[in-house]
Amino acid sequence: MSIRLSIVIVNWNTRQLLLEVLTSVRDNAPDFPYEVIVVDNGSSDGSAELVRSQFPEYLLIANLDNRGFAAANNQGFAIARGDQILLLNSDTLVHGTVLRESVRFLDQHPEIGAMGCRVLNTDGTVQLTCSQFPSLLNQFLMASGLWTIRWPRFFGRYLMTDWHRDSERDVDVITGCYLLVRRKVIDQVGVLDEAFFFFGEETDWCLRMRQAGWRLTFAPVGTITHHGSASARKLNHKRDLLLTSAKVRLHRKHFGMAAAIGCWLIAAVFNGSRAVYWSLRALVSRSPEASNRATHFRRVVGELGFAWPHKTPATR
Repeated sequence: MSIRLSIVIVNWNTRQLLLEVLTSVRDNAPDFPYEVIVVDNGSSDGSAELVRSQFPEYLLIANLDNRGFAAANNQGFAIARGDQILLLNSDTLVHGTVLRESVRFLDQHPEIGAMGCRVLNTDGTVQLTCSQFPSLLNQFLMASGLWTIRWPRFFGRYLMTDWHRDSERDVDVITGCYLLVRRKVIDQVGVLDEAFFFFGEETDWCLRMRQAGWRLTFAPVGTITHHGSASARKLNHKRDLLLTSAKVRLHRKHFGMAAAIGCWLIAAVFNGSRAVYWSLRALVSRSPEASNRATHFRRVVGELGFAWPHKTPATR
């Protein structure tokens, strides 16, 4: 019997969360053949041993080091047998029939290449997953804080803040914590670009899918919980540098050098202003929190040169 769904989970030092997501998949398994592929990026917390001992029915790829999110997912794609492939974060929980209904949704809409579902924060509030493309305008709205202003709705356009994620809608980008893709789409547009180490890879992928003529859709067919950036939080200020580097690389790859420079300058102004603000606040208030924030942004600014992608990204 053919596999209908392959679930690829990339993990890096999130053993307890990995246990929880694998248990949730097992407890809420779809009523058709599926497989789970765990790609462990050289964890030192016993994550690989956990999969071997408690989930022997699942496939495990144990890397010796951290190969990055894109490269690790591509390893999973290479051995996946399913007609549809789900990218699922290690810091998530799947609920109810979301896996089954997601696959059925794509089955019923052959013109849709990929889909995302409703995502909840740990406290049960709705997470603003799926978005517009992070254009220079959208990045300016985010960096300036204008996106938090409810009116006019234009300010919240990037994250579509006026939308409660309770209705079906075509989107530019589907968040990688739960991204279900047809195998034929991967065969057409290629796998994730491994030049993106930790951020931006799904945005680049979604753009390539849309350029190939596929619709990308959010569908409230069920819910998952996403605790959010469990691996990224371990990176401290380097997380911000990786995020900036990914955005710059994205603009350089698809829109040219001028767009990449504009993207980098927005990040430089944003982080520089935050460094000045928190440094002054720490001086006045002597608050440990303000001091920590000041140190964080000063480190980002000091290393912002490393956020420029020196290696030209590959197209496929």
